[in-house]
Amino acid sequence: MLPHPQCARCGHPTQGRRCRFCELFPPFIRAVRSVCWVPHEVSSGVVHALKYHEWQNAALGIAGRIARLAWPLDVLAERAALVPVPLAPVRERERGFNQAQLIADALAVQWGIPVWSQLLMRKRATETQTRLTPGERSANVHRAFDVCDGMSESVRGRHLVLIDDVITTGATLNACAAALFDAGARTISYATFGRARASGDK
Repeated sequence: MLPHPQCARCGHPTQGRRCRFCELFPPFIRAVRSVCWVPHEVSSGVVHALKYHEWQNAALGIAGRIARLAWPLDVLAERAALVPVPLAPVRERERGFNQAQLIADALAVQWGIPVWSQLLMRKRATETQTRLTPGERSANVHRAFDVCDGMSESVRGRHLVLIDDVITTGATLNACAAALFDAGARTISYATFGRARASGDK
């Protein structure tokens, strides 16, 4: 689990200082929550097993951990649907599934809200983010996502929760959120299992 105290908005451990992690997110992001640090011997193993060894049941445990995280009361009251971050079609075909989709499906059962799996699409394939710098990550996914045709009306005025396995710099989630916001979403929150350490984190 991430240590306390944590930023009330982004859930990042503050260690008694001003939160700098919040600066990664645009103002229409209401709250961000993650379960644990990645990389870490245990949590990295869980994510790797889910993504690369077809251990799809790991998504159930991940969702259970996310469901127990503390959220601001307005997020609990307003969240309308879960939106998994979409994979590029070629990558999803290779893997056979989208790990964010599996996590969202399991979390939806616990939260009692729907999953809008067909809401977002990748307009273009992007390079894997793993070896890119923060600036390169943002450029790599800039305008890479869009709301699918005919879905904008569903988005308008909603508070949506984006789901992914890990957040590093927030570039991918921010690109997804920008597409939702441009389509009329009122606000967006993020939920992930893992979170990369920022500069200065222990």
